[in-house]
Amino acid sequence: MSVTIRHATAEDRAICIDFIGTLNGGPVLDSWSATFDALIERERGAIYVAEDDELGVLGVASVSFNLAIRFGGEYCQLEELYVDPKARGKNCGGLLAQAVIDGAQERGCPDVGLYITHRHAANRPFYEKYGFEDVGIEVRQKL
Repeated sequence: MSVTIRHATAEDRAICIDFIGTLNGGPVLDSWSATFDALIERERGAIYVAEDDELGVLGVASVSFNLAIRFGGEYCQLEELYVDPKARGKNCGGLLAQAVIDGAQERGCPDVGLYITHRHAANRPFYEKYGFEDVGIEVRQKL
């Protein structure tokens, strides 16, 4: 298996949305397609895919670029990262995580953040392997 990482294109929409739906554990929403289309433009975010020539797209990672005074500009937020179970253990997740980090550095972001939910707490050691550190707990309010 030879995995390469690239930016997603419109042709990747269905598989990426399917993967994100699986990660999310809930229904796929109609609005996801428009969000996907906005992210592949790479203005406010980006989507990376891990692809094998024979097996096709095996994983996806999406990021958003947010403005914050404390960073003096943009910082990168890893929003979703999912690897197809058939590709786990093949470093697809690691390649995606590194692509996110590299892309954020190329864009000039001083920081890459992510939220680990209780549901995905077992993934913490994976992210720590790529230099992510625990900085606190996020709180949210549903609107």
